[in-house]
Amino acid sequence: MYQDVVTFIQSVFSTEEFIPLHEPKFIGNEKKYLNECIDSTFVSSVGKFVDQFEEMIASYTGAKYAVATSNGTSALHISLLLANVQEGDEVITQALTFVATCNAISYCNAIPVFVDVDKDTMGLSPDALRVFLNENTVIENRQCINRSTGKVIKACVPMHTFGHPCRIDEVVEICNEFHITVVEDAAESLGSFYKGRHTGTYGELGAISFNGNKIITSGGGGCIITNNESLALKAKHITTTAKVPHKWAYSHDMVGYNYRMPNLNAALLVAQLEGLGTFLKSKAELANLYNDFFQDSTLDFIVAPKHSVSNYWLNAVVLSDKKQRDDFLTCTNNNGVMTRPIWTLMNKLNMFENAQCGDLSHSEWLEDRVVNIPSSVRV
Repeated sequence: MYQDVVTFIQSVFSTEEFIPLHEPKFIGNEKKYLNECIDSTFVSSVGKFVDQFEEMIASYTGAKYAVATSNGTSALHISLLLANVQEGDEVITQALTFVATCNAISYCNAIPVFVDVDKDTMGLSPDALRVFLNENTVIENRQCINRSTGKVIKACVPMHTFGHPCRIDEVVEICNEFHITVVEDAAESLGSFYKGRHTGTYGELGAISFNGNKIITSGGGGCIITNNESLALKAKHITTTAKVPHKWAYSHDMVGYNYRMPNLNAALLVAQLEGLGTFLKSKAELANLYNDFFQDSTLDFIVAPKHSVSNYWLNAVVLSDKKQRDDFLTCTNNNGVMTRPIWTLMNKLNMFENAQCGDLSHSEWLEDRVVNIPSSVRV
């Protein structure tokens, strides 16, 4: 039934062999910098490539500060701690997200609260957020209190799904009104801009991932971006076991984490960042090809939302219903074209099944219909 889609994707990637969803590309100075890093013997969390990467990523995103971490989840975990999320606090986020978003909340012994997304962005809906806060909360002593639980809603974590920016400015405006700190989950959106600003720079802090399937990668890796100097300094401190600088003494002034990115990984990322412009250009061209193809199809191709420049990290289509989604998944994967459905909603996972939820109509609709299609850089 969907053989025409299979044939088109095979033509786009010039192969009839297995086509992965998203594979990394190493076409620049990766081996050169890795060899240089190995020769220096500085392969752990201290070295020139870590510093260089942090400078490059801050410059690219427009953030004043960047702190390299071991992965995107650790970046989000530390960001939430820096937002003063404590045990028993509540954190609003979207049910339609990758599990790492909620895992990071749980690492703080905090409790996720789920609100709906917008259909066009697949990211946290400011409209749904305002409805939930108006109906369920009260402000006391400059804190947002959930009337049904009595707990403080300390933070909000919007996620830029598949690299498509959500209406982040409106989310921040609402959260400021309700005294809630915004921590952006920009794990998937390096190279995406909303109203001229890079994702991750609207909130107090932003977390980016460089996992093996991201637009650039160090195998793992992540970073925190912020414009707040004190938060940046504290992030660097607690991600390096909170060790007080000294030539030989082992003194630690708080509970810290071994979350710093190794220099070896940073060497890869410096080379990858040098090629980011090429990667983004290739992905934009691929998205245009898909958009043109699906104009005459029963499938809807998801394009960058209004006011956005998307990195098109993972391209996605919308099927008519769950049955057609499953038929599409079966046909493509049986023919060597890797596709996958969007995530199971977080409130359906047993860890979060008791979480408070707003109306999740859009999230449920998208869950039944959205499928990712091959999105690798073609260079």
